[in-house]
Amino acid sequence: MSTRTTPHRTAARAEVPTGARRVLVMSTVAFTLMFAVWLMFGILGVPIQKELGLSDPELAWISAVAVLNGSLWRLPAGMLADRVGGRVVTVGMLLVTAVPCFLLTRVSSYGALLVLAFLVGFAGNLFSVGVAWNAAWFPKDRQGFALGVFGAGNVGASVTKLLLVLVPTILTATAGATYLGIFPGGWRIFPAIYTVALVVVALVTLAVVPRHDRRGGAGKPVREMLAPLRHVRVWRFSLYYAAVFGAYVALSAWLPKYYVDNFGVELSTAALLTATFIFPASLLRPVGGWFSDRFGARRVMYWTFGIMLATTGILMMPNGHLVIAHPDGRESEHLAYAIGLAPFVLLVFLLGCGMGVGKAAVYKHIPEYFPGNVGSVGGLVGMFGGLGGFFLPPLFAYTKLWSGFPSSTFFVLFLLTAGCALWMHWTVVHMLHSGSPDLARHLETPVAAPVAG
Repeated sequence: MSTRTTPHRTAARAEVPTGARRVLVMSTVAFTLMFAVWLMFGILGVPIQKELGLSDPELAWISAVAVLNGSLWRLPAGMLADRVGGRVVTVGMLLVTAVPCFLLTRVSSYGALLVLAFLVGFAGNLFSVGVAWNAAWFPKDRQGFALGVFGAGNVGASVTKLLLVLVPTILTATAGATYLGIFPGGWRIFPAIYTVALVVVALVTLAVVPRHDRRGGAGKPVREMLAPLRHVRVWRFSLYYAAVFGAYVALSAWLPKYYVDNFGVELSTAALLTATFIFPASLLRPVGGWFSDRFGARRVMYWTFGIMLATTGILMMPNGHLVIAHPDGRESEHLAYAIGLAPFVLLVFLLGCGMGVGKAAVYKHIPEYFPGNVGSVGGLVGMFGGLGGFFLPPLFAYTKLWSGFPSSTFFVLFLLTAGCALWMHWTVVHMLHSGSPDLARHLETPVAAPVAG
């Protein structure tokens, strides 16, 4: 009689530490709120523009400066979270952001609004803190999904829009009123609500997450934390993130006005339609993390760029037709082209799906290539992604001004995506050639010699 030993099919998955799920939940809640604060000018820009009589470029700069400050500090914020722990950094950032958010309820001039928009934009830097914090608490084989769940806090971009949809009279019904003796109504009621929420979430986070935090870079010299930034790979990931996240941020701020100006819908309807882009671009991030864990991040990036190129390639086509002048003086119209509201919303929805999956795929690369420097590398990648959101809204405004075509917005995104896709594909081909130099010289499959006889 013999006995057979059944081999283990796969190695046992690492246990998730006690407290990790509480960290994931509270970091996601905090990030969702901070993201709502960071991008609130996307929907509030319309009433602000009416009140202050702003031009389109002036309005674009309000969102742009907020996005700028929400990007500049991502690298040091991620490094700080690695060294001292995400708990204290998260709570501190929530409370610091509450101060300019409250002052925003008192603003009455364009200059002061620009300054406070810049300061409120500090909220966007919480992203790199949460990435470093969750990477320190979750084992490698769970990081893709955990970072995807945390990154789904991007859905905070729709909070202001959904408040307007759920309470469509909130702007007009509260105008001229004062609440609790300090908070004015109108569009200023939104920063008032967020001020209170920031303080509450800071206190809850302090109470819920483990007091003894995990620190991925504790005791590591700053020079060692910055060493990976010399790799070209890090800058390539940064460009990818500018396409999938920076463009997401820019469109979240730009689409409400795009719908109002080009389709003649009400602001509340524009907010709802914009949410159909924000939700898939945010809530599919955990799905993107799961796909990346299962199929590999690079393969998921190919899917992402393919969807983005297809959708922006259609959306960038301007409405119109060709007019041909005949020799006899006649004119005829040909190839009429126009995108109605329903097809436009569907294409933007698909664009959001691609971005949502792609954002997780980009960040899946980081703990795999740089497991000991997630804070610094994730901070730099997040910073460049945010800077994409800074440069794109003014670029949208100026390309529309120069070309006269509102659809030039999507031409800009098409070019950015094409550049990323080409660089990634060139890198993959170069890696394959380097790994198999003998095959790289053969462009055709060798034909077997005929068998004699």
